[in-house]
Amino acid sequence: MSEPAVLISGLEMQYGDKRAVDGLSMQVDRGSITAVLGPNGAGKTTTLETCEGYRRPQAGTVRVLGLDPHRERAALLPRIGVMLQAGGAWSGVRAMEMLDHIASLHAHPLDTAMLHDRLGLGDCGRTPYRRLSGGQQQRLGLAMALVGRPELVFVDEPTAGMDPQARRTTWELLEEIRGDGVTVVLTTHHMDEAERLADQIHIIDRGRLIASGSPTELTSGGRSATIRLVVTRPFPDGAPESLRRELGSETEVTQLDDRSMLVTGPADGGTLGTVSRWCEKHDVLPESLTLGRATLEDVFLRLTGRELVP
Repeated sequence: MSEPAVLISGLEMQYGDKRAVDGLSMQVDRGSITAVLGPNGAGKTTTLETCEGYRRPQAGTVRVLGLDPHRERAALLPRIGVMLQAGGAWSGVRAMEMLDHIASLHAHPLDTAMLHDRLGLGDCGRTPYRRLSGGQQQRLGLAMALVGRPELVFVDEPTAGMDPQARRTTWELLEEIRGDGVTVVLTTHHMDEAERLADQIHIIDRGRLIASGSPTELTSGGRSATIRLVVTRPFPDGAPESLRRELGSETEVTQLDDRSMLVTGPADGGTLGTVSRWCEKHDVLPESLTLGRATLEDVFLRLTGRELVP
């Protein structure tokens, strides 16, 4: 069995009174696309910056391609690519000049013209970086991360600001490089993107790993349906606990905000009927009551109680 591309064991990072990463352990398999998801402040950025060698672990160990990313960073850098969510280029440099410069730093770079064409940079190759749209900057950032033929690439919000066509092109390119054996570590606020691309998903909250699995494993999880209850005025105190008692132990209830709850449980009319009767009993007027298949977003909300927002 090959060594994981990324192996994190008991990672701890603290800044003042805030524990950003709290004993985190996880791994990324070689040749996979792995999504790391979490609410803002969950510890994702600190964890990935440690993997990229920008931060030294305060406790625990991190190995990337078998190397210590901080002590052996010089040996690791030629083997990885990093796509930042924003920045990474000088404000006045033209897009193709920047890509050609990055290519010149590598021994065996990809053909920049090929990346230029694949990522639709033809209309902005001579445009200064500061004048590029957000989507164009993201496409250039991805090209810069890939041009050195990395074994492992970290991509942060790869399709932010892109139109639907550019987004799909980016997805196809990431899937292609995975097919060539490149490992991709992805962070995104788009659940459909994670569900489409990822072989494995790690969900982090408050510095800890709270769930791992394939999109199918996470969205099935022994529960086959969700009910979204949205009401016209705030729920009474203790509403989630009260509804949970009515539904029984096979069903989970998560209050998302003062006017909406997520019920995850068996896919049958009995569950829907119980929720309706509970609303009538407690003088709760539904605005909408929707039954559907569990999505990755539903799982994320149930586990963290918070939306994944940029």
